[in-house]
Amino acid sequence: MIFYGLLGAATIALACLVNRETVCRRGAGGTVTRRQAMNGAVLFTLFLIMAGTASLRIDVGNDYGNYVTTFHEIYVGGYVVTEPGFNLLVKLVFRLAGGENYLLVFGLFAVVTAVLFLKAMYDQSVDFTISFALFMLLGLYFRTFNTVRYYFVLAVTLYSLRYVLKKEYGKFILLILFAAFFHKSVLVVIPLYLIAALPWKKWQVILGTALAVSLPLFQNFWMAVVLKLYPSYQNTIYLQKDTGLEGSLMGIIRCAAVLVLGLCAYRETIRDNKANLLYFKLNLLGLALYTCASFLPLVSRFGYYLITAHILLVPGILKNMPETSESGKSLRNKKRIMYAATAGFCLLYFVYFLMTAHQEGVRVLPYHSWIFTEKEWLNGSFIF
Repeated sequence: MIFYGLLGAATIALACLVNRETVCRRGAGGTVTRRQAMNGAVLFTLFLIMAGTASLRIDVGNDYGNYVTTFHEIYVGGYVVTEPGFNLLVKLVFRLAGGENYLLVFGLFAVVTAVLFLKAMYDQSVDFTISFALFMLLGLYFRTFNTVRYYFVLAVTLYSLRYVLKKEYGKFILLILFAAFFHKSVLVVIPLYLIAALPWKKWQVILGTALAVSLPLFQNFWMAVVLKLYPSYQNTIYLQKDTGLEGSLMGIIRCAAVLVLGLCAYRETIRDNKANLLYFKLNLLGLALYTCASFLPLVSRFGYYLITAHILLVPGILKNMPETSESGKSLRNKKRIMYAATAGFCLLYFVYFLMTAHQEGVRVLPYHSWIFTEKEWLNGSFIF
């Protein structure tokens, strides 16, 4: 727990050194300026810390052991339910490594996932520092230690939002189809993101609300639909887990907090801002999913496709909040309160995450590194 706290504090402090506003400006003759060099050095350092911490772990994550078993089955030609792109990549890495070196596979996913998240935050956020702080404090980075193929495609979906905003839907769909070769649940974002990109009319909102209400009322029907779309859940332990509203509580609280923040500055920062409006709609869809579809197995996997955009929406609200209204009224105190409330919520969320990070379903604590272990797991491992 102490290790994660120090890691979060150190990386957020580093992120404060990034100034994205000057990154696109070139010096005389197209040379790189001192500020650009500083940005690049900080980003590279953050990448090394993120990818390094994730790559050096062993038996950290709720499904680490299951993945090792899956890697072996893929290598020997056994039966697996994982997607063909993932299977092909595992075979390729093992062949190049000359054997079943699962640490290389985990390391590869750690590297690519870190690059995609940093790239998305750096290019698409109006304030990289705030986005990165949210990325750490909301526990998103530490959750990447779980279900490596899922969090890889989650990073892809965050990156893909740039194409939705540009209305380059062909590129968006192709990117998501590529990601589906690693985790097919990502296909759900094609209709969801396109729905969020539409200008919502009253009749569409009413229809969507009726659909959301029908989810808990006709659970058996909607469960059958989900199993048709994702048959690998059929006859698994996941269907025996009663997620319920309690299991979705933190997602609901997080969506509700972002909703309140957005409503406090909707006119000033969301209504006429294309990007913020898209992310705000995704939050509404996420809130509806967590509250009305909590009976679905692993609903958080679908929910995270919608709410990960929080790390882009929240800085978009805070940074675009003016200090004076159109009528000349001072909004400076309101803006300060919004910043303080956001910081307080994120810190409390991070503390709660650390207190529950050892539990089943997360299990990213305690942290173990293979640097300090023999061939057998946890044999002489160094535990933070």
